[in-house]
Amino acid sequence: MSSKVISIIRYHDCLKAIDWLCSTFGFEKHLVVPDDGNRILHAQPIYGEGMIMVGESHGVTIESEESEITSIYVVVDNADSHYKKSVESGVEIIRVVQDMVYGGREYSCKDLEGNLWSFGTYNPWQ
Repeated sequence: MSSKVISIIRYHDCLKAIDWLCSTFGFEKHLVVPDDGNRILHAQPIYGEGMIMVGESHGVTIESEESEITSIYVVVDNADSHYKKSVESGVEIIRVVQDMVYGGREYSCKDLEGNLWSFGTYNPWQ
């Protein structure tokens, strides 16, 4: 069986979030589908061979004080250079870049709407 898992993130200001993900984390716009009111119905930013799907939250609040809206891990070639770019962009760092006991090197941060992102060199498929 062949399968791919793609995370979906809802944003209150999806267009702003897509631009931010591209300029800050290095995603690229693959597909962006607006509605008649210039809100985003569906979008597919890509990072290398990876993809996330994003769309407007439509006013639904799913975040709580105990957890973030979403948590995503992205495998990168160089965690230190990715970390440096995020710091220079003013991203809120949650955990500085560091070697992990299970292998790889990674850091964690929040995006502009509070979702938790981790970027690291650990690739569980290798």
